[in-house]
Amino acid sequence: MTKTKSKARYTCYPFMREKSCLVDYEIRTDSLTTRIGEALAVLRDEQQHEEVAILEHLQPLAYHVNGSVRGRMAITQQDLDWLDGVYDRYIARRDDWQNFYLPQGTKGAALLHVCRSEAKKSYRALHHVSTEREVDEMLFSFLGLLANVFFVLAVAVNDNQDTEEIVFHSKSYGKG
Repeated sequence: MTKTKSKARYTCYPFMREKSCLVDYEIRTDSLTTRIGEALAVLRDEQQHEEVAILEHLQPLAYHVNGSVRGRMAITQQDLDWLDGVYDRYIARRDDWQNFYLPQGTKGAALLHVCRSEAKKSYRALHHVSTEREVDEMLFSFLGLLANVFFVLAVAVNDNQDTEEIVFHSKSYGKG
């Protein structure tokens, strides 16, 4: 008896051949969610308990951001308020946020910088979606704040492990 193979096995994502920018956004936010998982694994090894708890809460939210355009809006004001609170807590720990730091440090901090970059790419992909269809403004707020939260988490992880930040001085902008 020969079994017929399902076509699903040859399709990594059912919407992959759509022409809409929405697919690119969904792939981008899937990458963000995956990178959060990678950062979680490393931060667990680095014993960064507070940051692990934050990422464990954030990872499902990243998938909710993913589905909130094609499907039902799954990010709430409560989610945004929680993320705002995380940002405020970390910002209060330092007074030198005017500097631009190179994305480096411990492996966990470096991966948080990768997550920051993925959040920015997701924001940009969402902008492209918004040229094709209506997008809830809360998704932009969430992704923009999320990128900033990843930055402050990266700095905190470096601080926790006595890894000094390297200030970047641009030759392109400012007094350089």
